[in-house]
Amino acid sequence: MATERRGNEKPPEGTRERAFAFPGDLRNVTGARLAAEEFLRALARNGPPDAPEHWDDILLVVTELAANAVQYAPGPFDLRMRRTFDGVHVTLRDTSTVRPEPRPFSPNAGGGGIGWHLVHTLCDQVSVVVDDGGKDVHVFLPW
Repeated sequence: MATERRGNEKPPEGTRERAFAFPGDLRNVTGARLAAEEFLRALARNGPPDAPEHWDDILLVVTELAANAVQYAPGPFDLRMRRTFDGVHVTLRDTSTVRPEPRPFSPNAGGGGIGWHLVHTLCDQVSVVVDDGGKDVHVFLPW
């Protein structure tokens, strides 16, 4: 008899964490999104998100973090995703030692300026850890 996993139970060991490395090309933004989707599919096999929008929010945040890494931190970046007790912890490591800063939205200058605000709006927690080799952006989202 199959049992349904509750939202706060940990999934099986093999689906709890994945790490991906990217060279930092523009196409790697799509690659990061696809990698995140693969991870979420594995999580969903053991229990779907508590709300359908959680899936989309995670993909949007991963896409935004990867796009920022490609645009502002040329070079490779790493994406790590881990299922936590109550959500998903995403870490994106890039080569820049500059902390992300909110920018004003500039529709007349081709857009831009909403990504960091979006990340803070969708995530339960956001933190940035800078060291000599770059930075880790940690975000926690509900699942």
